[in-house]
Amino acid sequence: MSEHRTLDSFALYKRLFGYLRAYWRMFAVSLVAMVVAAATEPLFASLMKPLIDGGFVDKDKTAMIWTPLAIVGLFLVRGVSSYLNEYTTSYLSGHLVQKLREQMFGQLMRLPVRYFDDHPSGRVLSRIAFDVNQVTEAGFNVITVVVKDGITVIGLLALLLYTDWQLTLICLGVLPLVTVIVKVVGKRLRGLSRQNQHNMAQLTQVLGETIDCQKVVKVYGGQDYEAARFAHSAEAIRHNAVKQSSMSSLNTGVTQLVISMALAAILYFATLRAHAGNFTAGDFMSFLTAMLMLFAPVKRITSISQSLQRGLAAAESVFGFLDEHAEADHGRRELGQPRGRLEFRDVRFRYPSAERDALAGVNLEIEPGKTVALVGSSGSGKTTLVSLIPRFYDPAGGEILLDGEPLPDYTLASLRSRIALVSQEVVLFNDTVAANIAYGRLDEVGRAEIVEAARAANALEFIEAMPQGFDTLIGENGVRLSGGQRQRLAIARALLKNAPILILDEATSALDTQSERLVQAALENLMKNRTTIVIAHRLSTIENADRIVVMHQGRVAEEGAHAELIERGGRYKALYESQFAEAREA
Repeated sequence: MSEHRTLDSFALYKRLFGYLRAYWRMFAVSLVAMVVAAATEPLFASLMKPLIDGGFVDKDKTAMIWTPLAIVGLFLVRGVSSYLNEYTTSYLSGHLVQKLREQMFGQLMRLPVRYFDDHPSGRVLSRIAFDVNQVTEAGFNVITVVVKDGITVIGLLALLLYTDWQLTLICLGVLPLVTVIVKVVGKRLRGLSRQNQHNMAQLTQVLGETIDCQKVVKVYGGQDYEAARFAHSAEAIRHNAVKQSSMSSLNTGVTQLVISMALAAILYFATLRAHAGNFTAGDFMSFLTAMLMLFAPVKRITSISQSLQRGLAAAESVFGFLDEHAEADHGRRELGQPRGRLEFRDVRFRYPSAERDALAGVNLEIEPGKTVALVGSSGSGKTTLVSLIPRFYDPAGGEILLDGEPLPDYTLASLRSRIALVSQEVVLFNDTVAANIAYGRLDEVGRAEIVEAARAANALEFIEAMPQGFDTLIGENGVRLSGGQRQRLAIARALLKNAPILILDEATSALDTQSERLVQAALENLMKNRTTIVIAHRLSTIENADRIVVMHQGRVAEEGAHAELIERGGRYKALYESQFAEAREA
């Protein structure tokens, strides 16, 4: 789906209002309140005639009493209706934003991994946090102005026509010119709003990266560089805001100039008619009041173009995100308890814009309950191969079978429920130890099961030493834990899941020797009776694997047991001896 897909305004509004069908009664109350509040303005102007003619000219005591009381009653009605309008509008716009945010977050979790590879996280965050708020401006703020002020303008014009239709025609003569001005400026404002969304995404991206990578920034002295990136993004936002303000002010200024010229002509001819005796003092006061009251709503209507275009640009962004294609999930078969036999048949895969295939025809069979280690130099296709098993990506050619059935035949949820993953980059949440171990299943498992998983992962000792034990908050991504502790929590999570297929992606490569021993012992507990695929950096950790598969440039170069491969004297032996020599020198 295109990042800058253009939708017409009618389609956007139609889609926005689809979210509010369940609240149509509240919306009806809001519209009625708008209409009532708008009707009070021309009614107030019309009261000027009896007030002036009856109270001041004719000295009518009845008019002197009921006209002020009518004005008080009118403003009472206006106050109540305005309150109802504000409350219902706030209620509805709040529900609209909440629904859109919830839908966008749901869509976020359904999008394929490739989407996040192609789109900066800052743009995704700004869509949900920033763009969705702007949508309300295309919704209720604009509707309030258009409906309320529109009815006010119509009512005031009707009063003007009733009072003197000839003078009022001068007002109507400027409307086509105002419409053209609003349309031209509106198109420019919408383009500026799209650019502002892009600028906000860049600012969020720089901010997020600086927070996530703050240690690297400090060590490598990147403060000035990051400050310059941030300043560039902030400058772009400021420059865009000035442009939007300039265009909006130009729109308002030119429109007001045109209207003021029409009002000046009306005032001139009205005074001539008053001198000729065709206008009473009350007629003139009523006409003048209506004419002056007309100025404010017309100004708001012409100024709403900026909010409208900003909101419509945001709606394009939000609906463009919601219309992104979710992960392909056409499977009709629920995966029960699989035996765990995996088969790769001529599997090919290439990343977008890559010069060559990451996988170039891989054929591999993994028997149930066996441990297969994938080794090879960086870029040989190991991680790509295991990423295809939980269907983070789908192969461009060939197929992968689980227990003799192609992976796409199984539903994604049932397939992934039978796979556990422990990687080098452990992902933990800013929650309690227990919530991280039982992630996704906290309501399904008891504390005893969580404790047992921690014990099997050699994590119980350090967890019990923490201030609140299993209820201790571990900070963002487990920042309060050591690398070995984080890794053992990830292993405990995998143990608790008790999935028959296990993927270990360099799970011990970043650990010191003592932590590696503890983690390796925990992994041995985890690997029992499971089909296990291990990506290993340290070859010493996979010597006991049932089979070792050597990858090279996206292909299987050789495979066999450790002793067999050493005896064969191929790539594996060269890798092994190279690491052994490095360890000896160290």
